[in-house]
Amino acid sequence: QAQLVESGGGLVQPGESLILSCAASGFTFAMYTVNWYVQIPGKERELVASKDAKGGSAVYSESVKGRFVITRDYTENTMTLQMNSLKPEDTAEYYCNAKWDLLGMDYWGKGTLVAVSP
Repeated sequence: QAQLVESGGGLVQPGESLILSCAASGFTFAMYTVNWYVQIPGKERELVASKDAKGGSAVYSESVKGRFVITRDYTENTMTLQMNSLKPEDTAEYYCNAKWDLLGMDYWGKGTLVAVSP
């Protein structure tokens, strides 16, 4: 059974850092593009970071570019989101996602809450 499980969310102060992790199981992780999305109540999920199956250059939204770094580990079947210089507006539920467009496969984690507050 395919599964993505996030960990690492929590409450931090502005300017601090946090690392989110996502463990994948039950599917061929190496074939999937991996993504991190954020969602604020009442709004649609927004893609903030993406790394393709080849592990090439990452793509970031303008709101996190220069502050967040997405990585993936093909041995451990994990992805991480290193978040630096956190701002109150980064407060959201964070979801990891693995997608293989060619086959129409799409898996989601259940989300982890990140709250940035003084």
